[in-house]
Amino acid sequence: MKIAPSILSADFAKLGEEIQAIEKAGADYIHIDVMDGSFVPNITIGNEVIKSLRKISTLPFDVHLMIQNPDAHVKAFAEAGSDLITIHAEASTHLDRLVELVKSLEKKIGISIVPSTHEDVLDYVIEKIDLILVMTVNPGFGGQKFLSSQLKKIENIRKKIEKTGKKIELEVDGGINAETAKLAVKAGADVLVSGSYIFGSKNYAEAIAKLR
Repeated sequence: MKIAPSILSADFAKLGEEIQAIEKAGADYIHIDVMDGSFVPNITIGNEVIKSLRKISTLPFDVHLMIQNPDAHVKAFAEAGSDLITIHAEASTHLDRLVELVKSLEKKIGISIVPSTHEDVLDYVIEKIDLILVMTVNPGFGGQKFLSSQLKKIENIRKKIEKTGKKIELEVDGGINAETAKLAVKAGADVLVSGSYIFGSKNYAEAIAKLR
């Protein structure tokens, strides 16, 4: 089980310190939500911030692009220091081409789907990807309630992964806390993204341990 704290819920006034703190607390990935105010109704950070953060952490950067036209931006995020770039199936008409682009930049590639998207959209690229991210909230803001309607989807995607015989990680993001983590893991998740639960706690290491 891997834990990927989402810095969307961190204190942006001391973001560098927050990242170093969760690294010491036992995080496996740093989950970075990039929002453009178009694909989702919020704006967060861009590639230049990631480039600066790359200097202070050795953990893998799990960069989640919630943006329109990701084709035009993945190269910049790769060059900024992303280790894994996750794009939304809903944001690209030519998903296979975009997968190949990310792979050509020698980065791991993830595909994310929002709650309203059926998991079968993954079928024609699943053999080529490293991670699948299931959103258990409607993306755009932190602190939302976990949508239990997505548990069956997680189960179905786990079956798809097992059929490929490949080591594809199944990541779940949205409303993850000590209770919902159990549900997500039981359904088949092996990477948990958690923001407000971890950063809202007084002890990051304890919160990460509880999730794990």
